[in-house]
Amino acid sequence: MKLLTYKTQDSESRLGFIHNNMVVDMEDFGGISNFPLPNDMLELIDMGYEVIEEISNLIEDTRLVDFENISLTLNEVQILAPIEKPRKNIIGIGLNYTEHVAESARSLDTTGKLPAKPIIFSKPPTTVTATNTEIIKNTKLTSQLDWECELGVIISKKGKYVSKADALDYVFGYTVINDISARDCRREGQWIVSKGQDTFAPMGPFLVTKDEIENPHNLNLSLKVNGIEKQNSNTKFMLFNINDLIEDLSTVFTLEPGDIIATGTPAGVGAGRNPQEWLHDGDVVEATVEGIGTIVNTVKEISK
Repeated sequence: MKLLTYKTQDSESRLGFIHNNMVVDMEDFGGISNFPLPNDMLELIDMGYEVIEEISNLIEDTRLVDFENISLTLNEVQILAPIEKPRKNIIGIGLNYTEHVAESARSLDTTGKLPAKPIIFSKPPTTVTATNTEIIKNTKLTSQLDWECELGVIISKKGKYVSKADALDYVFGYTVINDISARDCRREGQWIVSKGQDTFAPMGPFLVTKDEIENPHNLNLSLKVNGIEKQNSNTKFMLFNINDLIEDLSTVFTLEPGDIIATGTPAGVGAGRNPQEWLHDGDVVEATVEGIGTIVNTVKEISK
């Protein structure tokens, strides 16, 4: 199921799902189905992954004509980030593709050695923005704005000391994340200023539930800047796959419903190019993950 958070000219943010290429309002669907459903993505996740099967069964039992009054075309809505305000920081994973490790060693202050364990950082909730919004480049903070297309993993339930074998049971679904990074803003090896500025986590356009993704470890991901391809790889090349990450992270801290993991980016970032390439005012960035969709953002420079 493709879930989305959206709004119209006449509404605040709403929760919906895609059915027959239309946006169906989740709360209204619950109304016609006599099965109360929430109007918020996090509230839906809190109901447990089992609710997705229940909703799917209700959809099958609902007549097409009954969808008419609770559906909109995609052109009639503004798609927001699937989770507009995460409860906690996004969990980022650094240097999780072999070729990205190599290119980072050439251009950044990394060793070039393959990590023995996942490298973990975080991005504050205020980094989240939607598709078709602006990425803010504050020229007083950075002149080296970079891109990173990533698969995002959304956690479905509380987990501590989760085994690799059980890890995917803790996944609710997947999304696209562009881990925007200011390469000249790292401080003594710490990444929070580089990774954590407002709008530095474009996300969406949908949250695709895990039943729709046959194998999350075989998804193509790519990124374009102004229509020119910069990244093109596959999640099968992760050093630490989703099972590894959930086991490791849940050993460090408790995972909770709605937690978001950005699983790392492949080679092709601007910092790794020769000569290096950076994002500038007006640049259009498109990040795509197979089976989920594409997020499109435009860079806007400010000086504050």
